[in-house]
Amino acid sequence: MSEIQTHYRTCNICEAMCGIEVRHKDNEVLSIRADKQDPFSMGHICPKAVAMQDYYKDPDRLKTPIKKTESGWQDISWEQAFSEIGEKIREIQDIHGKDSVGVYLGNPNAHNFGNAIYFPQFFKALGSINRYSSASADQLPHHVAANYMFGSGMAISVPDINRTDYILMIGANPMVSNGSMMTAAGMPKRIKNIQKRGGKVVVIDPRRTETAKIADQHHFIKPEQDALLLLAMIQVIIHDELVNLRHLKSTVVGFQQLQQTTSEYTPESVANAIGLSAEEIRQLAHDFALAKSAVCYSRMGASTQTFGGLCQWATLVLNIITGNFDRQGGAMFPQPAFDLLARVNPGKPNSYGRYQSRVRKLPYFNGEFPVATMADEIQTKGERQIKALFTIAGNPVLSAPNGDRLDTAFEELDFMVAVDIYLNETTKHADIILPSTTGLEVSHYDVFFNSFAVSNTVKYSTPTFEKENNQMHDWQILKALTSSITGLPDDGSTAEMILDMTLKSSSYDDLSLQKLLDNPHGIDLGPLKPCANERIKTSDGMIQLAPQIFLDDLPRLKEYSEQQKIIKTEFPFKMISRRLIRSHNTWTHNSYRLIKGKNPVTLQIHSQDAESLDIENGETVKVRSTTGEVQIDVEFYDDMMQGVVSIPQGWGHNHKNTGMNTAAKQPGISINSLTDDSRVDLLTGNAAFNGTPVSVTKID
Repeated sequence: MSEIQTHYRTCNICEAMCGIEVRHKDNEVLSIRADKQDPFSMGHICPKAVAMQDYYKDPDRLKTPIKKTESGWQDISWEQAFSEIGEKIREIQDIHGKDSVGVYLGNPNAHNFGNAIYFPQFFKALGSINRYSSASADQLPHHVAANYMFGSGMAISVPDINRTDYILMIGANPMVSNGSMMTAAGMPKRIKNIQKRGGKVVVIDPRRTETAKIADQHHFIKPEQDALLLLAMIQVIIHDELVNLRHLKSTVVGFQQLQQTTSEYTPESVANAIGLSAEEIRQLAHDFALAKSAVCYSRMGASTQTFGGLCQWATLVLNIITGNFDRQGGAMFPQPAFDLLARVNPGKPNSYGRYQSRVRKLPYFNGEFPVATMADEIQTKGERQIKALFTIAGNPVLSAPNGDRLDTAFEELDFMVAVDIYLNETTKHADIILPSTTGLEVSHYDVFFNSFAVSNTVKYSTPTFEKENNQMHDWQILKALTSSITGLPDDGSTAEMILDMTLKSSSYDDLSLQKLLDNPHGIDLGPLKPCANERIKTSDGMIQLAPQIFLDDLPRLKEYSEQQKIIKTEFPFKMISRRLIRSHNTWTHNSYRLIKGKNPVTLQIHSQDAESLDIENGETVKVRSTTGEVQIDVEFYDDMMQGVVSIPQGWGHNHKNTGMNTAAKQPGISINSLTDDSRVDLLTGNAAFNGTPVSVTKID
């Protein structure tokens, strides 16, 4: 009889990198608990990690390739699948050109080190510039700001939250997210520790979030006006002579241009537009500049809006001019063992704007176009029109703006392949679905999120369970697709071989895959430390404080703010999204333990706004935008700024059409039936989910 075994690994559902302890017998999970010996998460776990067993055993999950036929979906062999895909892709590209085949990458790819390693080979085999990903629905403004200020999109600084004395959070709710572009498992404890050591936590958000409720201060702000607040704080700090560049004084260029450009953004001039008084803005600026150490952290609310690029640039400027950059307690660069930034040569040509999207002329950056224009590129005839598409671990019909339009666009493709474990709203359009192993069946190393982590650690996890003979890992599927397209044989490499070589060549001594195998809880590589001289990749080694691309975008911000003063519309409310602690990507809703209980998919609205519309708490209403409408239950929420409403992100499974989601009992409501794919941050191309104009009406 088999014995009970204990396996240590990292949860790979979200960014937090929580260490978990899995007790199992044969192929049955007995328990999933926090790994108290993990040096990064230190015993923290959230409900999502416990649900990893549900995806492993999910009856809806696909395990073998399936093909769409006139009589329905049919199982096929891997050999047949790759042969047909290779033949069809070559045929389409021969007729319509290389760029006629597009690729969309979903969020789970960022948690898959095998895909991170083998994507370049796959992209090279396709030879198409038509690539899209969830990054332009999430974090693109961070990368564009880093690219222009520090010389690389991967030069991402994160809050040194473990040692800061003052943290200003704008549009961020890490009590629920556990950090985002700031990997920090156990955020509730980290935030409380700031307060225990006498520090201060301040939140700026149109909604009094879970984080705001435990903060020392919370200020409401009108949606999409965050850049004005940041610019006003910068103006105050410069005007009141509170600038202190510290050790970066000889490394920063552009201060005079910054001073001249921001001089007009006085607190008095922006107060009415943003919803804070001039006194409150000035106090925020002084408190931040005079704190022993401080850091500004702007996230989803500041990124996924029409001025996301300006928000992230201004956030970095604020940290730099107050002496809180590359300094303990401020914003610092991680130094991961698998270092993507180390591969970047200083002065490497900037990829931003190398191409423009064919239809809307949106900028190309970091090897991809904005997902907000993917439907345009499918539906608009002409050279470089997308005729075939690969979607890999993504469900853009639910996660991209104006998802209903993408639902229609995918039907117009000549051929579509999905690499996915589910038949869902997106993959139902595919001609062939290739399911990979997932969760507990895969080995794991965090390539991307160690690059955003609040301390330096390293950890590798072997699979908890061996895959079945008829299954393939994601990276094996990518290699087979590459061979099927090019006709070239497999090179014989594995993801582990490349990981081992990378670790051995890292800046940390004596690292190897074997050493990580010998330390299953992970290895602590130390706290963040000043290292800007090593991480800045600009051609002259200088930090660019006022890149022209951001200064040129300021008139658009001013014009928008002026319009908001006089605009009268049939859509009087601004809609923002919100995250749920028991939810992440759309596939997490297939776990009953995560979706059971009271329906969280509600329209949160201030009671006075509801009263003016004669709407009662719990009533079902119609929410309408320029792109669509949904019917949803109302939840009175007086922690919402008046004039603003909120719907959770990521929901919407229509399981009647997909055969998916046997566990779910909530209605299929997607916020992206309301978001508008024409609303983007024109500077970066990132989708502008937050601030979507909507109307709310009673249903007769």
